[in-house]
Amino acid sequence: MPELVVTALLAPSRLTLKLLRAFMWSLVFSAALVAAAVYGCIALTHVLCRPRRGCCGRPRRTPPACLSDPTLGEHCFLTLKSSGLRLHYVSAGCGNGPLMLFLHGFPENWFSWRYQLWEFQSRFHVVAVDLRGYGSSDAPKDVDCYTIDLLMTDIQDVILGLGYPKCILVSHDWGALLAWNFSIYYPSLVERMVVVSAAPMSVYQDYSLRHIGQFFRSNYVFLFQLPWLPEKLLSMSDFQILKTTLTHRKRGIPHLTPNELEAFLYDFSQPGCLTGPLNYYRNIFRSWPCPHCCCGGRRTHILNWGWWRPSAAVLCPAGWRPTSCQVWGTGSHRATQRKCTSICGPSCKTCWTSGPC
Repeated sequence: MPELVVTALLAPSRLTLKLLRAFMWSLVFSAALVAAAVYGCIALTHVLCRPRRGCCGRPRRTPPACLSDPTLGEHCFLTLKSSGLRLHYVSAGCGNGPLMLFLHGFPENWFSWRYQLWEFQSRFHVVAVDLRGYGSSDAPKDVDCYTIDLLMTDIQDVILGLGYPKCILVSHDWGALLAWNFSIYYPSLVERMVVVSAAPMSVYQDYSLRHIGQFFRSNYVFLFQLPWLPEKLLSMSDFQILKTTLTHRKRGIPHLTPNELEAFLYDFSQPGCLTGPLNYYRNIFRSWPCPHCCCGGRRTHILNWGWWRPSAAVLCPAGWRPTSCQVWGTGSHRATQRKCTSICGPSCKTCWTSGPC
C-alpha cells in the first residue's frame, strides 16, 4: 500500500519530467534541421565553386611526414583496463619525471600538442593521446560508447596504465570539457590542471541560454545531433568545411602549413572516422553536466584566449577562483598551436610554448 501511495505522488513529477524532456528534444531537433539547412547550403556552395574536388572527400592513402617526426616522441598504444579499447599516444621526455598528459579538441588529434611536446619533454614525461574515436585510437560506432562516464574512465586508465598516481592535465576545447569533469570525478589523479579556451559544460550551457549570440555561434552542435548527415556535409568538397575551420583567419590554427593541415585531415578522411568524434556532441544533451565544485585546493591555470575577455572570469566557478590563474592573450581559439616565447599573466611565470613569435 505505501508503495502505491508513493507511486501516485510521484506520477505528476515523472510526467512533467517526460514532457520537459520531449519538449527539449523537439527544440534540439528543430534547431538541428535549421543548422542542417544552413550547412547544407555552405557545403553545396563549396562543391559548386570547386567542382574538381567532387562531392565526397578523398581518403588519404599515406600519412604526412610530420606525423612521424621522431623529435616529437615515440608512437605507442595502450590497452585500457576497463573497456579493452586501444588508445594511441605519443610519448617523450623523462620517463621518471612527472606525467604531463595532453587532451586535444575537435577537429584535431595528438598533433595539436607538437609545440608543447617539444618544449616540456626536457622536464616532464609528456604524453599526447588520441582520444577515443580519434586518430589511430579505437573508434566504436555506437553513440552510447561516448558517454561522459566512459570518457572519464578512459583518462583514468591512461594515467594508471602509464604507471602514475597523478598527472598534470593539459587540455583544450573538447579535451578541456573532459578535464573539467575529470577533476571532479577523480580529483586525486590531478595534481595541476591547465584548461585552454573552454569553460565547464554547465557554465557553457548557462552562458549560451543567457547570451543569444553564443547560442547561434554554437549552431554546429545542433547539426551534429543528426545521424549520418553531418559526416556527409563535413566530407563534401574534400573536407572543405574542416579545412575552413582549421585555417580560419581568426578562429583557426595560426600559420598552419599545408603539410600540417594534412596531419589533421588524414585521420578524418579515412572511411567512417568522422563518426566517433561527432558522437561526443551527440551525447551532450543526454545527461546534465556535473555540478560545480572545488578542485581540492590545487592550482588550476585557466588559459582563455581569443573567445573570452577578462570580464568572463566570473564564468570560473567561485570555488576555483582563489586557486586559479587566468592568462589573457590576443590569440585565437586554437592558440595552443601558435609558436610563442611565453604567454604570461601578472602571476604566471611559466612559458607555454617555444620558438619565435
